[in-house]
Amino acid sequence: MILDGSLPASVKAAAAALQRGELLGLPTETVYGLAADADNDAAVAKIFAAKGRPTNHPLIVHVADAPSITRYAKEVPVFAQQLIDAFWPGPLTVILPRLPQAAKASTGGQDSVGLRCPAHPIAHAVLLECQQLEPPVWGVAAPSANQFGRVSPTSAAHVASEFGDDLLVLDGGSCEVGIESTIVDCTRGTPVLLRPGAITRDDIERACGIRPLSKDEMPDHTPRASGTLLAHYAPSATVRLMGAKQIQTALDLLGTDAAHIAVYTRAPMRSPAKGLVQRRMPDDALAAGQELFAALRDFDHASVKLIWVETPPESDDWEGVRDRLERAAAA
Repeated sequence: MILDGSLPASVKAAAAALQRGELLGLPTETVYGLAADADNDAAVAKIFAAKGRPTNHPLIVHVADAPSITRYAKEVPVFAQQLIDAFWPGPLTVILPRLPQAAKASTGGQDSVGLRCPAHPIAHAVLLECQQLEPPVWGVAAPSANQFGRVSPTSAAHVASEFGDDLLVLDGGSCEVGIESTIVDCTRGTPVLLRPGAITRDDIERACGIRPLSKDEMPDHTPRASGTLLAHYAPSATVRLMGAKQIQTALDLLGTDAAHIAVYTRAPMRSPAKGLVQRRMPDDALAAGQELFAALRDFDHASVKLIWVETPPESDDWEGVRDRLERAAAA
């Protein structure tokens, strides 16, 4: 059931559902989440079961504000606090050492916890309402509201198509960011970028004065984190990343046989094939991220078999989009 998330009654109903241990489709600025009380192990188990997600693959805990960190993390390094001050609320997840009693099921058995304060007004309203309940719900585990490994949802309709009418979903419109949060590991004395997103390496360095390492540069004891598996974010059709010239050459070779193929490029393409589905990728990285998952879903709805995508630039601002496409292609 989809409810208008802007209505106070909808927010109250959502918070009450979370308190009862039920699941909720929750809009955030990144993607829609499949939410549950982070401290209710039985409720968190429903997330893993509904998504078909391995129980040792940790979930991000969403909180209403920075002071709520103290309920989940036992320490916050100076550079982590600088990142929180700069980017919360917003599309940044920080991984911190976990308090022993907090969010055990949500963290996949690890001694660290990923925390985020979402910027979406509806998500924020739900989190604040949860704090007013008796007993309160202090944090909400909310991975993307889709089957594990598939394309993340950026609208309420996407969530309903994944889980049906029985799931309560708050409609918060299309997601503004469109790809999942940047994840920074803050447990090893220096920031380590585990998952790129709209907040870039340059943004992180400006905020805390330290250039984040890649996880390959510091592989020992890397925490498991959401969305970091090699194959992820995949549509039903096969995704292939190619240069623009390579795509055009392939279209020229196929000619009218280039049916059941989708092309997603910044450069214009020409083809005589009537069955070819074409969509132009925005030149701006933030705009491309905002529409990426919706575009992949649209290609699936068009029943294409192959999706040829022009490889994004190597610049920092495109790293989040490039990461999602590389994982989709790996599937």
